[in-house]
Amino acid sequence: MVRVMEQNGLRGASVAESAARHLKELIVEGALNPGDLLLSERDLAQQLNVSRPTLRQGIRMLEEEGLIVATSSGRSIAPLGRDIADPLIALIASHAEVVDDYLEFRATTERMAARLSAERANAVDRERLTTCMARIDRAHDGGDARDEAEADIDFHIALYEASHNLVVLHTMRALSGLLRRGVIENRETLFARPETRDRLRAQHREIYEAIMAGDGAAAAEAAEAHIHYTHRALNEVKAAEARLQVSLRRLNGGRVSAGRKGEV
Repeated sequence: MVRVMEQNGLRGASVAESAARHLKELIVEGALNPGDLLLSERDLAQQLNVSRPTLRQGIRMLEEEGLIVATSSGRSIAPLGRDIADPLIALIASHAEVVDDYLEFRATTERMAARLSAERANAVDRERLTTCMARIDRAHDGGDARDEAEADIDFHIALYEASHNLVVLHTMRALSGLLRRGVIENRETLFARPETRDRLRAQHREIYEAIMAGDGAAAAEAAEAHIHYTHRALNEVKAAEARLQVSLRRLNGGRVSAGRKGEV
């Protein structure tokens, strides 16, 4: 049981502030994630060892700060980075070059996160990375491109968590939401190419093994190489799609031609 106790000399607002502060710490360190549903009021009050009226005060503080929101299912952690993510979605939708900027940024960030993970990962972090790697293997062997794309994203989130750098974690978590919605990268299209899927799994394995071995330099090199490869593969997919569209337009005259001269 978490000890935010009213019998320890704290009363009223100070206890509520203590409960709110404890929940804030859980959000900041990543124990509570955006979208996570909180326990019921009764259970949460019991867990924090405070009265329900005191808990409601603390929850109200976090709601006023925009950290907790009320949903039809109960109270949940608000989506972090909303003010960044929403305009970024619109920007990406109208400026294709932002994808290149994002991947340049991610190559640098991923390199640092992998090095820190190799140096800082504890037993819990290693177990989570192992679970993610096993999920990638299962999805790959089963030919499930969608699940493999999701497992890919989860692997990188586990890597950011293992870096124990809170700025990296929350920044990349916000961006991972865009990845899941296919705004930045069409992951399913990427994973639909068998040769690409094979290479990506091998790259994840290389990153994973370097982290497990505590080899920061190797982890950094593998992570950066992985993002550069992903960048190239995505550009190849886009270029192939653009060529196909040109060919289709030539085939039907761009849908505005009545037919070529001399054709019957």
